[in-house]
Amino acid sequence: MSRKALIAANWKMYKTPTEAEAFVKAFLPLVAGHTRDEIALFPSPVLLPAVIAACKGSQVAVGAQNIYFAEEGAYTGETSIGQLIAVGGTHTLIGHSERRQYFGETDEIVNKKLHTALKHKIVPVVCIGEVLAEREAGKTEDVLKTQVTGAFAGINGLSPEAISLIVIAYEPVWAIGTGKTATPEMAADAHRIVRAEVAKLLGADVANKMRILYGGSVKPDNATALLSQEEIDGALVGGASLKPDSFTAIVKY
Repeated sequence: MSRKALIAANWKMYKTPTEAEAFVKAFLPLVAGHTRDEIALFPSPVLLPAVIAACKGSQVAVGAQNIYFAEEGAYTGETSIGQLIAVGGTHTLIGHSERRQYFGETDEIVNKKLHTALKHKIVPVVCIGEVLAEREAGKTEDVLKTQVTGAFAGINGLSPEAISLIVIAYEPVWAIGTGKTATPEMAADAHRIVRAEVAKLLGADVANKMRILYGGSVKPDNATALLSQEEIDGALVGGASLKPDSFTAIVKY
């Protein structure tokens, strides 16, 4: 099964509008004509209008790092799906490990956000992954199965078109921002666990078509080894996505 890779940049809480525009200006010529993979940038909410405007007319998509599951209301500090759509965003991260770790996001919240994204045809990148203590205790498989099952509750009742939008990002939490990286084999094994669980929930055909990205200290020097694994369908890149040259090197692995 051939799945088109998605290479995604998670800028986290970095860059000003001026810095973001400068990145895009430098980056777009470097990836012009690159059609093998899809490319997406995930900037902070206040950067979305500037980045979307800068990427207009290119093949580079832009999405939010987070959305709230309610469509509107008195939820100070949150970004609604309608606001994302209004500025031209097409993707969103959901349940990033930092959202889970620092902001208390649960599998139930991730599930609600996923339903909201799919209702409005926004591409959701659902993040899952184990922490170091869970891996060392041999609980990686259980954690991944639990997170996938929780995130996908009620999804099998949606249309095939909606389900086809879903992307999963496996991010071993112990490898995010630490310089540690899961070996290509470790990452591929985790992806196989995730795909098997998706197959149980949504069927083998859906599982075979669903893209599962790897995230966790992806850099130019390890991108090729990771992305050449058959089970790995792209990357969710953090620190190495902040500079046009290093992110381009990953895109062109």
